[in-house]
Amino acid sequence: MLTFIGLGLFDEYDISLKGLEAIREADLVYAEFYTSCLMGTNPEKMEKLYGKKVHLLSREDVEQQPDWLDEAKDKNVAFLTGGDTMVSTTHVDLRLRAEKLGIETRLVHGASIASAVSGLTGLQNYRFGKSASIPYPYESRRGARIISETPYDIIKQNSELGLHTLVFLDIDKEKGYMTVNLALELLLEVEEKKGEKAMNRAVAVGIARAGSEKPVVKADYAENLKDFDFGKPLHILVVPGKLHFLEAEALVKLAAGPEELMEDIN
Repeated sequence: MLTFIGLGLFDEYDISLKGLEAIREADLVYAEFYTSCLMGTNPEKMEKLYGKKVHLLSREDVEQQPDWLDEAKDKNVAFLTGGDTMVSTTHVDLRLRAEKLGIETRLVHGASIASAVSGLTGLQNYRFGKSASIPYPYESRRGARIISETPYDIIKQNSELGLHTLVFLDIDKEKGYMTVNLALELLLEVEEKKGEKAMNRAVAVGIARAGSEKPVVKADYAENLKDFDFGKPLHILVVPGKLHFLEAEALVKLAAGPEELMEDIN
């Protein structure tokens, strides 16, 4: 049996009782924290609560050479991830690999940032369109700095439909955790290059440390928000589309957004 367990948003205490029980019943416990990371804890604290050794897996261990899967053929193996266990396509692929090997799989869900942003911002979850991910810029073979335009295009498409966009920010082994500030700078840089207006006077909402006792949630126009200090990671960005009057009020009162948002609705 291979049990996929979502650990929730911030620290070791976010796990469900069902998930905790599954870990304690497992013969082996593996975890990956490259798709998402619990910033309020560390493996040592997890092991103390779980009563189990947690073996950390690299991206290669999960995506390219998941030899450890063979352990689940005759043992109970738990696979831990931040957030919800099946939000990442990487985990869906891993589950399919296990099924092809004849390994029974089970899911224990955890709190996901995809649902938490609605509660923190007041934006209605059914009004979100396709999500986007902003990667760090990279250097081409000719030495040019390349910025992906895909997230900008997704935001523009959603905006034209009046939909909100949830924007995931890159986690890189060498470059670290992308901030809301850098994400907005990259989007505005793409906009200037393309000569379009998806981010022109667009409202954006930055969220830091969701799931902690004091998460930071701040709404403002993108040009202003890029200079706001969100503090430590993890960060995530939302670019709202057309606002319902309750959503506008929530952004003003719950996310310290500009009062103009209410005037725009009226």
